[in-house]
Amino acid sequence: MMTSIKVRSPFNGRLLQEIPLMDGQQVEEKMANAYALFQDRTRWLKPYERIEILERTKKLMEAKIEELTKIAASEGGKPYQDSKVEVLRAINGVQLAIEYMGQIKGEQIPMGMTAASLNRLAFTMPEPIGVVLSISAFNHPLNLAVHQIIPAFAVGCPVIIKPASSTPLSAIELVKMMKEAGLPADWVEVVICNRENAELMVKDKRVNYFSFIGSAEVGWSLRSKLAPGTHCAMEHGGSAPVIVQADTDIDEAVTLLGKGAFYHAGQVCVSVQRIYVHKSIVDEFSQKLVAYAKAIKVGDPLDPFTEVGPLIDSEEQDRVHKWVCEAVEEGAELLCGGHKCMETCYLPTVLLNPAEESKVSKLEVFGPVVCIYPYGKLQEAIDRSNSLDLAFQASIFTKDMDKALDTVNQLNASAVMVNDHTAFRVDWMPFGGRDASGIGVGGIPYSMKEMTRDKLMVIRSKSI
Repeated sequence: MMTSIKVRSPFNGRLLQEIPLMDGQQVEEKMANAYALFQDRTRWLKPYERIEILERTKKLMEAKIEELTKIAASEGGKPYQDSKVEVLRAINGVQLAIEYMGQIKGEQIPMGMTAASLNRLAFTMPEPIGVVLSISAFNHPLNLAVHQIIPAFAVGCPVIIKPASSTPLSAIELVKMMKEAGLPADWVEVVICNRENAELMVKDKRVNYFSFIGSAEVGWSLRSKLAPGTHCAMEHGGSAPVIVQADTDIDEAVTLLGKGAFYHAGQVCVSVQRIYVHKSIVDEFSQKLVAYAKAIKVGDPLDPFTEVGPLIDSEEQDRVHKWVCEAVEEGAELLCGGHKCMETCYLPTVLLNPAEESKVSKLEVFGPVVCIYPYGKLQEAIDRSNSLDLAFQASIFTKDMDKALDTVNQLNASAVMVNDHTAFRVDWMPFGGRDASGIGVGGIPYSMKEMTRDKLMVIRSKSI
């Protein structure tokens, strides 16, 4: 029976840290403590106290940018330059929570509109929703921890987070810094446990809000096991479609889409995956995207010049390669890449016109693979973009704003970018999938709103 997890570098297998697994009794203790804290209002932190802790946390993070960058790059394999951007985003996420705390407010409900409602004053008051349980993915180990911890704490919820077993170090470090910043016991705790104990937490009726970032298969299964009344947000993957019209600036589109496709080796839920290119420019576009892919520096994520690092583990590397080989066997033309390199990496890969039934066409690849499909009429590209159950972020490239706006209206996506790649995101915008890609809304201010619930107060008085 496994009693610990060994966190290793996905690039070279170097052991970073061995962490003991919590047993059932330890997990129960964390849950009981969080619930007891929420039930005892005398222990609740005032808003100004939470702000002070978050401000001190932010300062500690700013003092450790280099250390946090190396931790994230080492455990997750995202290149150093991109991991540093992630750390800066995480710091900004803490600041966003501080700024938004003053915007969470209730409202007055009109009374006296009928004879029965005379002599009454009514207004809503936002309250923390309760204990928040977060289960996180591996691909943004620090920023996802910020998004699943900081909004909950900012509005006054105790938080238990179970980070991905392959990348727990960034979340552990974040919570350490929060405690160094003055966070009292039981407010935020990291739980490292096996799946059985994690599922017991998910089922626990003491959980008021469940935040999950990961695969659709696991997420929907866990949602079905939630206790009655538990709210949830599920962020799953997509198979991001892009439409490139004939009037597009091809060089600009290739640069943006190349970055959107191969960033973090494609291990992003909104990575560019399916590019529908007008047939009149598909050859030129394909050639330039191939040139972009071949020029990318692949390798050690701790090398400041690396642009694409390893996949998270060898199983994912094997799966991606199998899907690419199947696509080629089913009729796709392999334009570049298509094989492993440096033991743990996979070359940026461009496929031309895979079959609609190939896995790369209908499932989330989650690897450095992008597919190009020629089309004739814009409506055809829209229909093909909407052909999957997955619906997250999408984009259209064109200089014709009328066509762009019509496409935005027709695409089944939670967000549509115009003349930008699908992986664009800032942390104050709403973010989340629809249909099979998820439920609920992320983004710092939106998560904070979701983690509160309104209480209505009605005062009856003859003097009103």
